[in-house]
Amino acid sequence: MSREMPPLPLPDSFEPSEGNASALRGALGRFATGITVITCDSALGPLGITANSFASVSLDPPLVLWSPAKASKRYDAFVTAKRYAIHVMSAEQADICGGFASNGHAFEGYDWHACAQGVPLIAHCLSRFECTQEAVHDAGDHSIIVGRVTRVSTKAADPLMFYSGKYGGFKEA
Repeated sequence: MSREMPPLPLPDSFEPSEGNASALRGALGRFATGITVITCDSALGPLGITANSFASVSLDPPLVLWSPAKASKRYDAFVTAKRYAIHVMSAEQADICGGFASNGHAFEGYDWHACAQGVPLIAHCLSRFECTQEAVHDAGDHSIIVGRVTRVSTKAADPLMFYSGKYGGFKEA
């Protein structure tokens, strides 16, 4: 019989510093989020990245944002992409998220196609936002990319969630 070990306890209160970056990361992980895969066309072909740093910004005009890490090998391709798509992933798509978390070219075996502008579009996600880049803002070790939504696709399904470093589902309270 195996038992899952409880996560390491976090301090109740602390001031973020270089010495306790893992505690800050753990505290931030207490915020449950959805999972997205962002895709763009690049000089190396179709490219994707898994991210949970997605948020709506404005309905009029329709703006969304996400935040890639500057340390990512895919950073330059995404901050220079004039068009990209943000895919909100369903519970059945955890394998896709895992694939793009480690490999930007993990399209093989997944249902996708390139739109007329060349952006890779993954099928069967909860929502997909096709975007044109509006702005890129410096934000410490990340950048904030703001996109104008030009097309939306959506369907009903169960969401994929991310909490405390793990994928999971949603259960109504």
